[in-house]
Amino acid sequence: MAEKVLVCNPVAEEAIDMLKDAGFEVHEEFGMSQEELTEKVPPYEAMIVRSSTKVRKPTLDAAENLKVIGRPGIGLDNIDVEHAREKGIAVHNTPTATTISVAELAMTHILACFRDVVAGTNSLREGGWIKSELKSNEIYGKTLGVIGYGNIGRAVAERAHAFGMDIIAFDVVDIEDPEPATMVDMDTLLKESDVMTLHVPHMEATHHMLSHEEFEKMKDDAVIVDCARGGVIHEEALYEALKDNKIRFAAKDVFEEEPPGEIPLFELDNFHATPHIGAQTEEGQIRAGTQAAEKIIEELK
Repeated sequence: MAEKVLVCNPVAEEAIDMLKDAGFEVHEEFGMSQEELTEKVPPYEAMIVRSSTKVRKPTLDAAENLKVIGRPGIGLDNIDVEHAREKGIAVHNTPTATTISVAELAMTHILACFRDVVAGTNSLREGGWIKSELKSNEIYGKTLGVIGYGNIGRAVAERAHAFGMDIIAFDVVDIEDPEPATMVDMDTLLKESDVMTLHVPHMEATHHMLSHEEFEKMKDDAVIVDCARGGVIHEEALYEALKDNKIRFAAKDVFEEEPPGEIPLFELDNFHATPHIGAQTEEGQIRAGTQAAEKIIEELK
């Protein structure tokens, strides 16, 4: 009897085809609640989930045949990884699959912050012509501070360096050969950066790592771009810093609650955002899905 794979969220068709070609029975069941997933999971040997599907202890305890969970993407905060591994269930993410996608979105936000793209578009839609009011800046020669110098942080640094930016970076681990960045401590990064980009996971150590105290250390015209995870920036503190012109501009792709609803940040002209689309490119999704499928095939074969 063919081993069964439960796909809980949409993934690239290429990934589904790989699993079927490997001889697995693939069932796609989207939009299940945690209770429905817990009821559904017992017969399955493998499962693919995206960030919206939570795999908690009750589900894992019910998954009597489960051997592997594939997570197309980076974050694993939606899975109780430790409990899964205690039960002998392998958990695999795809940490490099969407590196380019997220790095390009971060650069998009950086450029949009400096060149007033959103304000210009909105004014035109309203019938205005505010050309003389939009006094933007180049990013050439500016200092980019990268918080979290892993795959994505380095990819952003490389792209920003090509624009002529000076790169400094902070990470909690020692980084060998950090080119094109110079590694600095966090205080130095906060004080010297013209623009900061975050690329760290959300965990206890990074929760609200940018808050009131950190904003006080930044330049008054600093820009912040957050394509990391919701909860890394204290959203209320960010709102106050932007409202009081303590920092110049901010852009976010991630929020503490998703969808965020009508939060105060959306009232501000010096803030723009996207709905957690960092990994949402066709190319990135194909890589993420197929890499997750490869891990499942390796584990089950």
